[in-house]
Amino acid sequence: MGDQEQKKQEETTGTKKEKKATRDECRGTFEELGDSIGKFAERTIDSIREAFDRSGLKNTVLTVRITEEANKKLHMLVEAGLFKSRSESAAFLIEEGIKHRDELFTKIDDKMETIQKIKEELKDIIIEQI
Repeated sequence: MGDQEQKKQEETTGTKKEKKATRDECRGTFEELGDSIGKFAERTIDSIREAFDRSGLKNTVLTVRITEEANKKLHMLVEAGLFKSRSESAAFLIEEGIKHRDELFTKIDDKMETIQKIKEELKDIIIEQI
């Protein structure tokens, strides 16, 4: 084998080793990334479960009719391991929706207080007329 052929073979062998090393590094990086994502998902699931357990949402039973699409979404949350049941999923989402619309509920509450005062005034008027 001539010097040029041997040099070329050494270069090829070196390039193959570099490519393999690069592939191994990438594989290691992807595995680390996968592990990190998995750990993050577990922490997220645990946080949601803890928030749900602390929220006391299990006190009232409510029967509701939902669309098939909503049912699929609730089931998806159960399958992902975020909740133990569709009921828990629904309770969590309802609570989050209420929190998200807090300003609306504050306005409604203010109007309900006004309505209650008007009702009391009407009762007083009727009692005076009797």
